[in-house]
Amino acid sequence: MLIEHEGRSPSVHPTAYVAPTATLCGDVRVGPGCRVLFGAVLSAEGGPVELGEDCIVMENAVLRGTRRDPLVLGRQVLVGPGSSLSGCSVEDEVFLATGSRVFNGARIGARSEVRINGIVHLRTALPADSLVPIGWVAVGDPAQVFPPQEHEAIWAVQKDLDFPGYVFGLERPADGESLMPGISERFGRALGRHLGDRQV
Repeated sequence: MLIEHEGRSPSVHPTAYVAPTATLCGDVRVGPGCRVLFGAVLSAEGGPVELGEDCIVMENAVLRGTRRDPLVLGRQVLVGPGSSLSGCSVEDEVFLATGSRVFNGARIGARSEVRINGIVHLRTALPADSLVPIGWVAVGDPAQVFPPQEHEAIWAVQKDLDFPGYVFGLERPADGESLMPGISERFGRALGRHLGDRQV
């Protein structure tokens, strides 16, 4: 399904394939030879989504461009089933396995691999030819890679990357307070821009 959002419609190269149950919304550009499979969602949430030549986006993956960070895939990138990418830059020949997560402002160098359920965190820079093992977390610039049970080490790097400020423009709340009222209000308002969308 192709959806116009904020006056922009997806463009799909004639040699690309987009499955009938995939959804492309707004300023989404699918390059030559790409394959976007069933249930995948590519949504330009204020910033474009661009797939370079011969990319493959597998079933139920979600790719989202943001106002601050467009989502750009280089050539011959594979995004595995159930993966989630938001506002990130991925260079050529990268493999993002099933369930991988890549967050806003992250950059992944050419020929890297993020294996099953691997995470590349907010504003993380993963150099070319890097490997994030199954279930591990890459965080920081330059990236450090940790097993998931090392939460304190991950948090020591992640805290200064300021997820609430970078993604939602909110200060981290004091102990005993919640971010959720602010996130619900701001994110809900931003997502309300879809009220004017139309299928094309």
